[in-house]
Amino acid sequence: MRAFSQFINGFFRENPVFVLVLGMCPTLATTSSLEKAIGMGLATTFVLVCSNFIISFIKQWVPDEVRIPIFIVVIATFVTLVKLIMAAYFPDLKAALGIFLPLIVVNCIILGRAEAFASKNGVVESITDGLGMGVGFTLALGLLGSVREILGSGSLLGIPFFNGVSTYTQTIFILAPGGFLTLGLFMAFFNYLALRKHARPGGEDKK
Repeated sequence: MRAFSQFINGFFRENPVFVLVLGMCPTLATTSSLEKAIGMGLATTFVLVCSNFIISFIKQWVPDEVRIPIFIVVIATFVTLVKLIMAAYFPDLKAALGIFLPLIVVNCIILGRAEAFASKNGVVESITDGLGMGVGFTLALGLLGSVREILGSGSLLGIPFFNGVSTYTQTIFILAPGGFLTLGLFMAFFNYLALRKHARPGGEDKK
């Protein structure tokens, strides 16, 4: 039960995008389409799980003075592996993600979970945490990418919406302003749900 609770923690209560507001650069840059959003989410999830596993496994041998550089080296190793896999099997997706794929190395979600969780907990718990946070990040990107692609391009993964009538689409949604607008609306919705939960009898302290 504890493992399941830790896994779903990244979906709602500590969603990296909508609640913790982390990883905003890749979130806004790669959600103009669902394909790019899912690609970035899965790549980040892979790096999260693998780096959490290794960091949790080696934490007892890592001196505190050099733990951050070592964490970054571990993360960079798996990011390089992701880049090579994408270059071999998904070259178009790799090209679409561009510079934001190697920038996973400095994604604050990954380094933050390594420092705050994996370096202080066991291997199984760290893998579960990385998987939950990664899936939560992927779901957030997928939601943003779906809304922006449908409203901005009138299609989703090549499937046309609005009967192919372009007058119903708003190009702003696949541009930067549309990204900020869509993200803000989702964050407002998550904050509303949190406030409602706190306001219920037996909930957390009302403020």
